[in-house]
Amino acid sequence: MNARRDLATCARVAACLSLLVACASTPGTSTPGTSTTSTSTTSTATKPSAITLVAYDSFLSEGTSLGTALQAFTASTGITVDVVIGGDAGTMVSKAALTAGNPEGDVMFGVDNTLLSRAIDAGVFEPYRSIELASINPKLTALVPADQVTPVDFGDVCLNYDIAWFASKGIEPPTTLQELAAPAYRNLLVVENPAASSPGLAFLLATVAQFGTDGWQQYWKDLRDNGVEVVESWNDAYYDRFSGSSGHGPRPLVVSYGSSPPAEVIFADPPRADAPTAVISATCFRQVEFAGVLRGTEHPKEAQQLIDFLAGPTFQAEVALNLFVYPARTDIALPPEFTKFSVRPGSPLTVSPADIAANREAWVDEWTSIVLR
Repeated sequence: MNARRDLATCARVAACLSLLVACASTPGTSTPGTSTTSTSTTSTATKPSAITLVAYDSFLSEGTSLGTALQAFTASTGITVDVVIGGDAGTMVSKAALTAGNPEGDVMFGVDNTLLSRAIDAGVFEPYRSIELASINPKLTALVPADQVTPVDFGDVCLNYDIAWFASKGIEPPTTLQELAAPAYRNLLVVENPAASSPGLAFLLATVAQFGTDGWQQYWKDLRDNGVEVVESWNDAYYDRFSGSSGHGPRPLVVSYGSSPPAEVIFADPPRADAPTAVISATCFRQVEFAGVLRGTEHPKEAQQLIDFLAGPTFQAEVALNLFVYPARTDIALPPEFTKFSVRPGSPLTVSPADIAANREAWVDEWTSIVLR
């Protein structure tokens, strides 16, 4: 998701093996990988090839084990992976569109179904059909035109609420999008700007799916008049403004993910047996994340190998407890601590890829004129 998702920074115990790469602290900066692969002892030994993976800002947050997974890629291929952090997914895609054909890396991970058509239209990717595709959920591969990218994970952008806050105030939390505009929830909701944030865009699309192309505008006028707060990123919304996270902000309703509650349990310090937050399942919008070979890469074969690895079982087994999303593969068992507290709606809100491609920019512009006037 996502966001996609800096929940792994809360209190995760350091990975049992040294990380191959560590998350850069500033968007747009590069963190070089280091390989522990043994090399030949002869004088003709050469340094392994290196490629660059462009990812969103929570891909390798402190304490995750994704670096260890990438270390397995280096061990099997001799290819070192350097990671460039591109900010939120929306910002990352904007940068990739501007540098299409002359990319800052070789592979990009984290473009989702709300932004995919923008990246494809800009010529960001070089098509590649992964050798792992047969094991990927066909509902996810059906979203990809002409093998432009490969699905890696999916999740749901949903409203989350602070259980203790509502209990202490004697207020029932909302159960639908419609209820958010009621006076009882005035000044309680924080959302992300859809022009800059992928979960923010997903939530805007959820309202389009719920209220229709002619009805979502009035809904956002109602939210604006009811005191909705808009911030630029998921990190800002969840950690700075949401009362139910470790940041203990002032607002008890936030746009986050259906898999946010298990992270609050897994990383709780001190440990806890129940989640402090809950998900409003009727508000969930399905988000799928992809990885693709960047057009213009100088290392196309190595980039293709990395795509296969991201879609392969070693990496796929890591995404649930690191990115708090569901693996794209159908043959990966999910950890019980993840499934116990996460919400996976049977019928999430969706908008067709064609409609997103045709209307995304206009919808975002219209939203901006309504909410940020």
